[in-house]
Amino acid sequence: MKTLVLFYSTYGHIYKMAEAMAEGAREVEGNEVVIKRVPETLPQSILDQIGATQAQQAFSHIPVATPNELTEYDAIIFGTPTRYGNLCGQMQAYLDSTGGLWAKGALVGKVGGVFVSTATQHGGQETTIRSFHTELLHHGFVIVGLPYAWQGQMGHEEVTGGTPYGASTVAGGQGERQPSANELEGARYQGRHTAQIAKKLAS
Repeated sequence: MKTLVLFYSTYGHIYKMAEAMAEGAREVEGNEVVIKRVPETLPQSILDQIGATQAQQAFSHIPVATPNELTEYDAIIFGTPTRYGNLCGQMQAYLDSTGGLWAKGALVGKVGGVFVSTATQHGGQETTIRSFHTELLHHGFVIVGLPYAWQGQMGHEEVTGGTPYGASTVAGGQGERQPSANELEGARYQGRHTAQIAKKLAS
């Protein structure tokens, strides 16, 4: 069984969540887990202007996924920062390039999930995940979220991400806040839970 954690990250928050997601997925016996990223679409001048160039060096070693290789995996968990309550342009451009796979039904029956980051607590975490789910449903994915069996999303003692639709983190307006221990644990849970369901379906 193979699981892909596929992400786009501007400042590294989603990359850290992707690593935690992969950690959880690796806990499932017999599961080969791969982390990849989608291509950057912003010009270098813009990346320099918004201060993303240095941050992205931390994960520049992660290979870029081609659309056709998605057929190789039993489960694919997508990570994206939120842009105006929706997924980022880089991830949308990648999904837009999968039309050939859609036409052949090549991803029907795959297990999929989504995790996100926003600048603020109410920056569109749930709307982004739910919008992403729509695209996965068009491809025929079996969608897995972050069930309330993970109790970390039930507390109110601290600011934290975590939704029943998928793991999430709050990055802060300037990207100053890093994923908390609770948010990373939510990602591990979702990664493990998704892989467990994919393993059951694969068998």
